Amino acid sequence: MDRRICRGGDANHTDGPVISPQPSTWRWIRRRLLLAVPVVVGVTALTFLLIHLAPGDPIYALAGDGGSPAYYADMRARYGLDQPLLAQFVTYTRLVFSGDLGYSFMFQAPVSRVLLDHLPSSLLLGGAALSLAVLCGVTLGVLASIAPGMWLDRVIQVVTSVIYAAPVFWTGQVLMILVALKLGLLPVAGMTSARESLAGVPFALDVVRHLILPASALALPFIAVVTSVTRASVLGMLGEPFIRAAAARGATRWGLVVRHAAPNAALPVTALIGQHAAGLVAGAALTESLFGWPGIGYLVLHASLHRDYPLVTGAFIVISAGVVLVNVITDAACGWLDPRARVA
Repeated sequence: MDRRICRGGDANHTDGPVISPQPSTWRWIRRRLLLAVPVVVGVTALTFLLIHLAPGDPIYALAGDGGSPAYYADMRARYGLDQPLLAQFVTYTRLVFSGDLGYSFMFQAPVSRVLLDHLPSSLLLGGAALSLAVLCGVTLGVLASIAPGMWLDRVIQVVTSVIYAAPVFWTGQVLMILVALKLGLLPVAGMTSARESLAGVPFALDVVRHLILPASALALPFIAVVTSVTRASVLGMLGEPFIRAAAARGATRWGLVVRHAAPNAALPVTALIGQHAAGLVAGAALTESLFGWPGIGYLVLHASLHRDYPLVTGAFIVISAGVVLVNVITDAACGWLDPRARVA
């Protein structure tokens, strides 16, 4: 296959393979962000529709069951729930584009303020779980690839298969029973000790003690996935010509895996981490509910039970925007590791 000369000379002259020009990094990132806008808009519309069509009336959850019809009608008019669904959606969309996510029925406060109060807790839990999963998963994957088929590799595969198959809710309960209740090593639930007033370093250490169990429960399935992908990527890289050349020069198996194969197998692992990073924050509702962790997942669960339409919709807007942003960052990281990824 030949390549046409693009600058000067004969356009019909060919002297090599066709090479597609690669877009600049910033233009490529801007294009990814623009493509993400319809995704966020679609998630917003779908969430708004589903939460409004779900059974239950938020007015009864807000005002109780003992009010008069006139009182309920006044409450619906106050919160705009007496309007047709399409009119409510248009009004809400106009508010969102102006930077207003609405007013929470449950907290009697602006949605943006409620989300900002709970967002740091979710970021702390998700970041801790992600760091633990990456550190343990990459380490186990590299160790398993050093001697494939041997006892260490088999043990790692069996253990990761078990923890991947175990539901997070069940794993969390097991950790609570064994570590917190039986051994008494860590707190059962919450983010801080309710009976103590701490500040500074003691407060930070108290938060870390409360963080260990929920972060471990949330990270365990992801550890299994990272381990499997790292092992497969490293083993696939060991068949490359430059690895065989290094082996011919006398490099040990450990050196081949750690110094040559593992760094070059980072691309699929990076893509996997990016795909799951936002999910650790967005999908932590069960873990946060089990451990009483005051994050966005816990918030969305309780807001759904109370039919707090603005809070649930605003939370999903923030979550979907976060997922899109993490995916863009992941694409940029993959494009930096391998420029061929920017061709798409």
